[in-house]
Amino acid sequence: MHRGKGMKFVGDSRVPDLSNRKKNTPKDYSEYPGKTEAFWPDFLLKEWLVGAVFLVGYLVLTVAHPSPLERPADPADTGYIPVPDWYFLFLYQLLKYEFASGPYNIIGAIVMPGLAFGALLLVPFLDTSKERSPWKRPLPTGFMLLAIASIIFLTWESVVNHDWEAAKAYGEIKEEVSVEYDETSEGYQLYQASSCIGCHGNSFEGGIGLPLAGLDMTAEEIVEIAHEGRGGMPGGTYTGTEEELEKLAEFITTLQPAE
Repeated sequence: MHRGKGMKFVGDSRVPDLSNRKKNTPKDYSEYPGKTEAFWPDFLLKEWLVGAVFLVGYLVLTVAHPSPLERPADPADTGYIPVPDWYFLFLYQLLKYEFASGPYNIIGAIVMPGLAFGALLLVPFLDTSKERSPWKRPLPTGFMLLAIASIIFLTWESVVNHDWEAAKAYGEIKEEVSVEYDETSEGYQLYQASSCIGCHGNSFEGGIGLPLAGLDMTAEEIVEIAHEGRGGMPGGTYTGTEEELEKLAEFITTLQPAE
């Protein structure tokens, strides 16, 4: 039998016929609000494009405005007041009120935030309406507006009541200067026991207050400043005796940066 003559080709049922295959379209949900489209690739492609735009925007912001780094943390520095990131400021503000701070700290840290977030989690179960208009869903709309208003108010209160300029100056990265002093001297022991260390630093490097090494002042001038204050330093903060203050002032005049 010659090839092509007398031969009959039979289609293999195991191979699908793709010529009459219909396009894979999503089900018709036209009776629901919104427009129907295939998840892949139509919807997912749009999500990726929007995500890429936001990612580029975040990268530009991080390059244009780097993180405001501060000097290394010092556990002995009692004058530093840490502040959380902006999205936690509303929780931080709660801890400043009398009913949620001190012995009632657990109320501001756990109870009140827990009740607020728990209420938001319960909203979908409390409101099972199929309505999409906010005006026809008063319960979830009210919860959300109350949550947004509370967060905005507490964040604003936290921002306006914090001294950002003083915090920036206090946390500024400064060149470390070693200071020569005798740790066994009475003046050094008085300084360590005084409130001066909170503003002027454990090693006299300064912070909220000025550095104490190399001051061009006499002991009498230092005593006068301790009594009357100067600039942002209030007077009368030293709680020791007058004799101890004079010894401390004499000790400060001897502080010189190490060469």
